[in-house]
Amino acid sequence: MVSTRCIHPGILSALAHGGHGDKILLADGNFPLATRAGSAEKIYLGLERDLPTVSQVLAALNSVAVFERAEVMLPEHGEEPECFGEFRSLLGGMALSPLGRYEFYDACCEPGVILAISTGESRTYGNLL
Repeated sequence: MVSTRCIHPGILSALAHGGHGDKILLADGNFPLATRAGSAEKIYLGLERDLPTVSQVLAALNSVAVFERAEVMLPEHGEEPECFGEFRSLLGGMALSPLGRYEFYDACCEPGVILAISTGESRTYGNLL
């Protein structure tokens, strides 16, 4: 029996196949995963509004993976969404690299993105790469 917080076999398999420099997309419920996640393994976890949230998935992933960098989609108005502080906290204070909306979409389609997880996250800009 797996003893980590994350027990999803598809997620664990994708993580096992990844390595340094590979990326994982944690997407909110509105993110166009089918068209904006390139060749990444796609997993649809969203069960209902905010179940699970990106933060909940990140907390589970922290039990099986070490994260080297985090990128977020910066709102056009420039104000930092509240969820960014949550992401930063879950990542041990790691700085978040802001990308513009279309720059973020492009980054999510790069070959190094090996896993894309759609969540039930409803917070605007609640995406993490």
